[in-house]
Amino acid sequence: MSLYLCCDCGGSKTSAVICNASGEIVGRAPGGPSNFAYHSLEAVIAAIRTAVTDALKGPSVEPVSLPVSPSPFAAAWFGISGIDSPAAVDAISPALSTLLGIPLGPRLMVANDTHLLAAPIRMHPDVSYAVTVIGGTGSNVVTFRETAEGQLEELGRIGGWGWILGDEGGGFHVGRETVRRLLIEHDSASVLSTPARESTLKQRVLESFGVKGVLDLLTEVHVPPVASTDAAAHRLMPREKRLSSLAPLVFKCAFEDHDALAVDVLQTCSSILASRIVVLLGERSDAAPRLVRAQEAVICFGGSLVGVEGYRNMVLNHLSAQGHTFAHVEFVDDAAATGALGLVKGLSLFI
Repeated sequence: MSLYLCCDCGGSKTSAVICNASGEIVGRAPGGPSNFAYHSLEAVIAAIRTAVTDALKGPSVEPVSLPVSPSPFAAAWFGISGIDSPAAVDAISPALSTLLGIPLGPRLMVANDTHLLAAPIRMHPDVSYAVTVIGGTGSNVVTFRETAEGQLEELGRIGGWGWILGDEGGGFHVGRETVRRLLIEHDSASVLSTPARESTLKQRVLESFGVKGVLDLLTEVHVPPVASTDAAAHRLMPREKRLSSLAPLVFKCAFEDHDALAVDVLQTCSSILASRIVVLLGERSDAAPRLVRAQEAVICFGGSLVGVEGYRNMVLNHLSAQGHTFAHVEFVDDAAATGALGLVKGLSLFI
């Protein structure tokens, strides 16, 4: 068999997808958590073994126990959270090679899980660059160049700093900006002859926290989490989760109710996310050799917020207004499957 394996290895689960040479998915299965920064090498390999063994039940008539010889895999691509250095790649690659029967080298690709988001670069032969944008609870942007050998070379990154220092354009930012806007409008109205504008979003936020006035939100946002089962649901959450949990309300009000305040919030958040992306874009020069020209790149979105087309388009419109229009736009909602297909498409480049 000539099979192509991609594994998306994260903090909550492992996802293994197997494609045949035609790019058809013939097997997929989950496994346990496999973040290399939080789990031992043995635990990560065990989670991967479980996922791959179960995924092989699709294309194989007989049960397959890893390691197996000869290997059924033509190539494999692992995107592993917690793999952030060449030393980490070197630490896990021999074990993966033994497990799959694939020799160390270009047929066995091991990198951080953000690399999988760049898989669409292999589906667009007219571009050699990818800009990956994660926009979920948090946010992160990474740029890549595809080498002549078919490898992905990371060029630059911005974000991934967590909710205290960053995560612009993500769910926490959307929730925080929403409460801030409500507070600003309330305080501004204190010196005006007209009250703060009413909005569907305002009412839904107040209802979600179980309060009647905007200033009451301050207590509900800042009070430390409690352990009592009698407490309101939001008081059981960490404070940052209370804010990020507002994002679905904001999106519903913006794109279904066309609430002006909700639209303003998302325009602000998407604009700031776009400004972070722009840091990595531009004309390459001796002084800035790792910048990416949007016209030569595919932008690959991943995450729950940028999975909403309206919000994704806001980001793209802000980028376009600054002169950055991409050759291709992709949303990756299944990183392991997209990675497996990208592996098939790009095989001729690296074996």
